[in-house]
Amino acid sequence: MHGRLKVKTTEEQAEAKRLEREKKLRQYAAATTAIFEKRKTGQLDKEALELTNQILGVNPDFATLWNFRREIILRLEQEGSSEEMQSLCRRELSFLESCLRVNPKSYGTWHHRCWVMEHIPHPDWARELELCAKFLEIDERNFHCWDYRRFVVQRAQVSAADELHFTDRLITRNFSNYSSWHYRSRLLPLLHPDPQQPGRPTEAVLLKELELVQNAFFTDPNDQSAWFYHRWLLGRAEPEPTILCVYVSREDSSLAVAFSQPVVVTPGSCDLLLFADEAPLAVNWRTPDGRNCPGLMWLCDLPASALNEHWPQHTFRVHWAGGQSQKECVLFKGRSDGWCRDSVTEEQMFRCELSVEKSTVLQSELESCKELQALEPENKWCLLTIILLMRALDPLVYECETLSYFDTLKAADPMRSAYLDDLRSRFLVENSILRMEYAEARVVDLSGRGLTVLCHLEQLLLVTHLNLAGNRLRRLPPALAMLRCLEVLELDGNQIETLEGLPPLPRLEELSACSNRIQRPSNLRPLASFPKLRLLALRGNPLGDLPDAQSELAALLPRVEIALA
Repeated sequence: MHGRLKVKTTEEQAEAKRLEREKKLRQYAAATTAIFEKRKTGQLDKEALELTNQILGVNPDFATLWNFRREIILRLEQEGSSEEMQSLCRRELSFLESCLRVNPKSYGTWHHRCWVMEHIPHPDWARELELCAKFLEIDERNFHCWDYRRFVVQRAQVSAADELHFTDRLITRNFSNYSSWHYRSRLLPLLHPDPQQPGRPTEAVLLKELELVQNAFFTDPNDQSAWFYHRWLLGRAEPEPTILCVYVSREDSSLAVAFSQPVVVTPGSCDLLLFADEAPLAVNWRTPDGRNCPGLMWLCDLPASALNEHWPQHTFRVHWAGGQSQKECVLFKGRSDGWCRDSVTEEQMFRCELSVEKSTVLQSELESCKELQALEPENKWCLLTIILLMRALDPLVYECETLSYFDTLKAADPMRSAYLDDLRSRFLVENSILRMEYAEARVVDLSGRGLTVLCHLEQLLLVTHLNLAGNRLRRLPPALAMLRCLEVLELDGNQIETLEGLPPLPRLEELSACSNRIQRPSNLRPLASFPKLRLLALRGNPLGDLPDAQSELAALLPRVEIALA
């Protein structure tokens, strides 16, 4: 046994590690105590700077110490020369680089580096760009480094063209680089702005980018970064909010304004102005659900003077200051209501307008994606892109094929089936609105479509009859209150359990909610505030089994004829 090295047992090793940890912890606690004592007594000196080195060198996420460190540097700046400050900042940058090696995603470290670069007398921005490149080689998705690079680029006045070339190099090296793709989406509108769509690049650039991204997802079909960028390329810039429709009701003494996007109307402001027969009218605006949050529709009550029945007509003009949009509506004598609504197409509502060239390219993209899907039949990104391409080309022509691809996609991606159901529902509602536009109808049939959500309700302001029977709706959204003209609502064969939270519908006369999951009369309490409701069908709901259901409903809705069994 003599001459042999003694090997420590597992227990001895664990004990040695414990003692080493305790020693480091005591040193850490002592240094932290000394630092806070120095800060408390105002000792902003180099010794305090060295103490913070010890802590931040092992724990760069101690934000309070970075704040203290800045206080020390500012004090030393006052006491020293410009050359000394330059030297101090260089040492600080070197220390920060060592901290980033400990944690390359430390918020405090990157923030402090920005601060130092703003205070160093002679910043070397080229070196900072090299540092960013080095850390992005280690982790090309480090968004902290990307944020810092944008800060450096702005200060160094690096051209957008140079930065685009930088993303070219990174993407060529590795297509799976979401940050580089995202950076391109910020740079291209700066380099090639589309005058027709602010915030978007020109069509020629988009077509070139489609070729690049196609190479990416054919190389690695399962990587999501290129697919996300592809979706951005197919998108369009958000247009300014415009007034879709103005509706005035003599019966309700009210006026409703529907917008293309949610807007805010501040009380007492000039955001939304109303003129009655060219005279300004002071009104209080509110949303149909009463929340007065950013909304797609705003209502106001009209004074009796604005609805004189003896006048041949009244002209109401609404002016939206936010988008310089206005619309006029005429209410004629003897009419109970009037409206003004522009006829719109799918290009204006739900998709971008395609030139012949772009349509050709997207058709080619669709064929290519179908070829890829034949090779990768369960690739969810490919399936979703096929759906979006068909929507971009022509949502009505491709409707049946789109629904078939939704079924395939749900089978390939069951974890997101709820999201896919909602997306499918949105597309079906959009298609129904398009058909309604072409027919100029006020009756909408959305029955038996498997809908899970309702959307674009601002487009249905003038609808009088809505059939939602045979869907999979679990609740009715408060936004349903935007249907100011709705008289008949069919909800049979859904999964609705309660109407709680539903604001009053001023014109609703008939409501059929048979074969749902309504269990108690109290679930229907909001209907008591529906001023015109006279017929309510509830057959096939669990509440029909309650012995006192009929009497409770009669007490709740005394003016309504109720069919319970």
